Amino acid sequence: MRKFIQALAVLSLLLLAVAGCDDEKPRGPLLAVDEAPVMRLPTRANPHLATIRLWLGAEELITEMALTAEQQMTGMMFRTNMAENAAMIFPLPYTRQASFWMMNCPLTISAAYIDPDGIILEIHELKAQDTNSVVSASENVRFVLETSHGWFERHNVKVGAAVRTEKGSLLQTFFPQEAK
Repeated sequence: MRKFIQALAVLSLLLLAVAGCDDEKPRGPLLAVDEAPVMRLPTRANPHLATIRLWLGAEELITEMALTAEQQMTGMMFRTNMAENAAMIFPLPYTRQASFWMMNCPLTISAAYIDPDGIILEIHELKAQDTNSVVSASENVRFVLETSHGWFERHNVKVGAAVRTEKGSLLQTFFPQEAK
């Protein structure tokens, strides 16, 4: 009886080992974005996303909207060019301290961290392929706007500038239920 129990134990361990070698297991690191379900790191660029016109003073940007968790996680990953007046906006699900990185991003870009009222709080350079997060100093960030490298400086757009859409304020456009 003792040999039978030992054999059964060995067989159980072998079955567990074989089950652990299943080829259907997910590969690579997994990430959780906010409270969204666990998602895998992107492996290719976002397709061209829906756009909206943004104005920063007299300056106009044709801006792709990263609206879903997957679109926001992918952002500018794998993109190899960005037109001068093109941009990508990230409406964050709630106001917080923002943190962006450049994993799999071959372009250096500029990013503005923007408050719920559409006012630019901070402008940062995000270096190509840099996996170190660029964390905002402010905990009042609701939107992040990515542009071609140096765009804010070339167009004389500074901290304190207001960002508006063709539909009104950023909050009215992206979170109408929260707009005042």
